[in-house]
Amino acid sequence: MSTDPSVAISPVDERSGPMVRFEKVMKSYGSLVVLNDLDLEVARGEKVAIIGPSGSGKTTVLRMLMTLERIDRGMIFVDGEPLTSMNRNGELVASDAKHLRRMRGKIGMVFQHFNLFPHMSALKNCMEAPCTVLGLSKMEAEARGRELLSMVGLGDKLFHYPSQLSGGQQQRVAIARALAMRPKVMLFDEVTSALDPELVGEVLNVIRKIAAELDVTMLMVTHQMGFAKEFADRVCFFYGGRICEQGPPEKIFVSPENERTRQFLRACLEAT
Repeated sequence: MSTDPSVAISPVDERSGPMVRFEKVMKSYGSLVVLNDLDLEVARGEKVAIIGPSGSGKTTVLRMLMTLERIDRGMIFVDGEPLTSMNRNGELVASDAKHLRRMRGKIGMVFQHFNLFPHMSALKNCMEAPCTVLGLSKMEAEARGRELLSMVGLGDKLFHYPSQLSGGQQQRVAIARALAMRPKVMLFDEVTSALDPELVGEVLNVIRKIAAELDVTMLMVTHQMGFAKEFADRVCFFYGGRICEQGPPEKIFVSPENERTRQFLRACLEAT
């Protein structure tokens, strides 16, 4: 990560400021610019759906929040703190491993392809990180795992291995596993795209339940336009590495102002 010294770091009140803030963030691969001076704020508890065509930078936003991708320029703040930088003796320097671990602990991510440990049961999958990263006792981690697996409707599958579960069940385990870290921000990257159509609903229902019951900020990259319209407080349409248009779902889906947004939504409608 290289930090642009010309980017001013604005102080953020951790109690009232945004949970997530991108300031002039740029990411490129050679000559391909994936994110172009991205500015984005996500309020505490807000549910944001990120939509747009392939290659528009949607997933890169999530991967940078998880520090799976380095930013080339700009700053990202989570819970009022710089994500990939830190203050040392009044000077901004690249984050050390300890800072990154602490900041990653505030964020949970659910991927397209589950990424469960195949040699561990559903319960063990949910216990592993709380034990090894948070230092919870096995008893505490097991109680937390049981509670969360019950919450996602898998209380009767605690000792099943991933190979014994359907795709929808595996994705629900992945959601429970992410929640086991008690994150402040949950990221969902096309979590239904690898599922058979009849299994999509059970995963979306779990996400609805999380939104209703837990105090967590949520960012979701999705092609499920109907769900985005129902679920999100705000929809951001990405195109060419920028936010082309954003607003409440009723505005974006009913009366979008940007012609590229209208084209994208028409294409989505024709594909269904």
